[in-house]
This record gives sequence, structure tokens and C-alpha cells, in this order.
Amino acid sequence: MKAIKLTFCITLIMLLASNVSAHEGHDHGPPLAVSVAVDAQGRLWRASVKDGFVLVDSALSLTQVPTFSKPIKVNLQAQKIGVDSEARPKIAIAKNGYIYVTWTQALPTPYSGYIWFARSIDGGKSFEAVKVVHQDKAEITHRFDALSVTPSGRIYVAWVDKRDLIQSKKLGKPYDGAAIYYAISDNQGTSFQPEQKLADSSCECCRIAMIADEKDRVVLMWRHLFEGGVRDHAIATLNLEASSPAVHRASFGHWKVDACPHHGPALARGGEWGYHMAWFDGGEKSGLFYARMDGDAWVTSPAKRFGNASQQAGHPALASQGESVWLAWKEISEQDSTIQIAFSSDGGRSWEPPKVVARTQGKSDYPQLISKNSELYLVWNTQLDGLQFLKVTP
Repeated sequence: MKAIKLTFCITLIMLLASNVSAHEGHDHGPPLAVSVAVDAQGRLWRASVKDGFVLVDSALSLTQVPTFSKPIKVNLQAQKIGVDSEARPKIAIAKNGYIYVTWTQALPTPYSGYIWFARSIDGGKSFEAVKVVHQDKAEITHRFDALSVTPSGRIYVAWVDKRDLIQSKKLGKPYDGAAIYYAISDNQGTSFQPEQKLADSSCECCRIAMIADEKDRVVLMWRHLFEGGVRDHAIATLNLEASSPAVHRASFGHWKVDACPHHGPALARGGEWGYHMAWFDGGEKSGLFYARMDGDAWVTSPAKRFGNASQQAGHPALASQGESVWLAWKEISEQDSTIQIAFSSDGGRSWEPPKVVARTQGKSDYPQLISKNSELYLVWNTQLDGLQFLKVTP
């Protein structure tokens, strides 16, 4: 009976809270889950998956539907690559033009995987031999990778990892959820230092938000299991010198659920004072929320609710430029799916009414926000119209 109840709970959450139709269960064509980045010359780069291969291509002319170059295969041997729920390949570009890509290979054991890494040092013409980021090669959960590169070129990769859960079970000790692990490369991806654990008791299947700053650090935000089975969010700052980074609570929805929501947060730099955060909460006040984080220690603004919860508002994207802040999210109705964007001109203290900026009647991915030459763009991959690239204005 307990197993039936848990299965029902997971199914319910995936249907109502995760926008599963975004890129799961495709019958035809490649998955819609892609990642994008813009290089110093303004070229748009895309990482996608088709037939077991990670593909990278680029577009110089950023029209509404960009024309991409011939894709390059990153991995030369086909793999079963994670593109379900919130999994997708990641792409990041360093200031020197090096292109970095990570992805999760799904292994035969259910919910297990390896995090792979590859780099191009010739402007995307070719990729070097791929490698597994982590030294632990057990066929267990290493999934939902996050990738970020700092201005100096330091590379951070983080992921959800279950090695501690398995070890605790062997010892007969309790353990909730999974853990967040990370690895750092300080030689432009030639090698990675041995992975380290950031935190125990993370949620098992939610994406990790990670952004770099000018001090060679990254800030991570993830869904965390707090005391009593509550799934709120945590935040922490990583750097090469930090042996035990402090983990702070970032949201207080008190959502108590014995299943993974498949719904990770969004994070953007808020200036010297801290960060902008957005997340989905399924607690007593279900919906999409935004708040400001002062430094990485405490929330300084009451959480503000956005979107229509009855239309599954969620899977947010955030972007900031000075005091200007944009929050994008997806909603699903019986007729179509839409992307809505809200704008704040005062650092998230107040917001203008949201606008519907894109819609489609077919399947679609989640929204992404990227900047090019100080201009902001919405990137949205759709089944009917392909990759949409729309300029965003206040």
C-alpha cells in the first residue's frame, strides 16, 4: 500500500508541478531539451541531443528563428543521454573562446548515471576526447549536472549524487534524499580535482541553479530536504579555497512531500547586495515565487507569487542587468502553452504586470534568458516552430 501511495504521489507531482509535457515522452524527433550560450563575438551556441549524441552548433544571425551551422558530435560513441524532466546537456563558453559541455549518461541501473565533460579549444570546430567528471564510477545516481565557468576560466560542475545514501543503507543508518557534489577544474578543463560533497539531503531529481561571479566563485541554489520531510531550497557559495562551504536556507514554503517535485529553481546576480531567486512551491500556498537573498545568508524580501497555479506556472528563468530584473516562466492550458515575463525596474522590489511573449500549441521546452551585447533575449525550443529567439524589452 505504501508503494502504491508513493507511486501515485510521484505521478501527481510530475503531472501537475513539473510540466512533464515540456520534453518527456516524445514519439518522434529529437528531444526539445537544449541549452544555449553566447560567446564574446555575439554568436549563439546550442547544445542538443539526437540519437544518443550531444550536438553543438551555432548561429551568427540572431533572427527569431536562427539559422544554425552544421552540428558537431561531441561524444563519438552513442549513449543514452538524460533529457527527461529537468535533465539536459549544458554548454558554457569561457572568455578565451573555449567551449565546455556537460551531460548525464543514463546507465542500466534505474536512476543511475555518469556526468561527462568535453571541451573545444578551436572555436567549436572539434571537441577533445570526452571524460567522466567524477572519480566515483559506481553505477549509482550522478545526475542533473550544472555547469559554470568564471571570468578567469575556472570551471565548476555540480550534480545530484547518491553515494552517501547507498553507504548509509549498508551501515543500517538513516539517510534522506541525495547529496550535492561538485568538482573544479583550474586548468581550463584539462583535468578536474577530486569531487567534494557540498551538502547532504538534497532533493533527488530537481535541477541545480548555479551562477559565477567576478571573484572566481559560484553560487548554487537547489531544492533541499529539511527536518520533517520539508522540501524547501538551500543556497551556498563555492570557491577553490572553501573546505566546508556554509549552506543557508533560501525558501520557507514548508512543502512536506515524500516525492521529488522535478522542479528546480532559478538564480540571478542582484548586484553587491546579493541574488534574485525564483522557485516553485507546492505547499499550502502553491505556485511560483520570487524573493531576494542578501549575500548568501538570509532572505530580505517576502516571497512574491507569480503566474497562474492552475495552469502549472513554473520552471522559471531569471536575468538581471543593474536594477532591471526579468522573470520568465511557462504556463500550460488546454489550448496552448505560453511564456510569460514580468519586469522590475527597482531590483525586484516591485513588478509590472506580466506579459505573454510567446505561445505554441505543440510540445515545448522550458524558457531560458540570455544576454547579448547588453540586450536580453528569450530562448524557447518548440516542437512546431523550432528554437525561438525573441528580444525582451521592459
